[in-house]
Amino acid sequence: MATLNIAFPLVHPIFLTQRNPSPHSITLTSKSLRSTSTIVRVDANDFLGDFGARDPFPAEIESQFGDKVLGNNDTEHKILIPNIAALSLSQQNCTPVSPLQHPISEDDASKLLRKVVGWRLVHEESGLKLQCLWKLRDFKSGVELINRISKVVEAEGHFPNIHLEQPNQIRAVLWTASIGGLSMNDFVVAAKIGEIKTSDLAPKKRVWA
Repeated sequence: MATLNIAFPLVHPIFLTQRNPSPHSITLTSKSLRSTSTIVRVDANDFLGDFGARDPFPAEIESQFGDKVLGNNDTEHKILIPNIAALSLSQQNCTPVSPLQHPISEDDASKLLRKVVGWRLVHEESGLKLQCLWKLRDFKSGVELINRISKVVEAEGHFPNIHLEQPNQIRAVLWTASIGGLSMNDFVVAAKIGEIKTSDLAPKKRVWA
């Protein structure tokens, strides 16, 4: 069985070289701009194969590239601000929609649907829409859910049609009427509604003795 011993030097390793190779023992050394120290020793039947490395070029040494690696005190950090595409739908905000804008295609809508759990696409004469159903404990719970939804969507200025179909069932429908179909705003609002807490409004589970 192979034995692997690792010892980390005080400086970050940059180049690896092989010293005194043998069929059963391989020693790797860490060569940085500051010091050299052994970091890895592997006892095995030469299963790692041959190692090759080179010394840094003079231009590389002059650039002090070793001081710019992650972990050094003088590391150069670059913080990248995520663009809107990297944010989840619930973190985005609704934007104005021009009446000349085309609605989202059904293929694209199907891909976005994966990001809004509990919603489904429905085809109606007025266009493609998003729909979600909630089965709740009672009428009072249904009213409470409507209130929670209204608080979430009010800040976005994009409102779903909400129907209290039964004493304990709520149906919400989202679409952008001005373009006759779905826009990104519909999926943003659906994602925000999806984060609303509803566990305390759900029907109580029946426990059998």
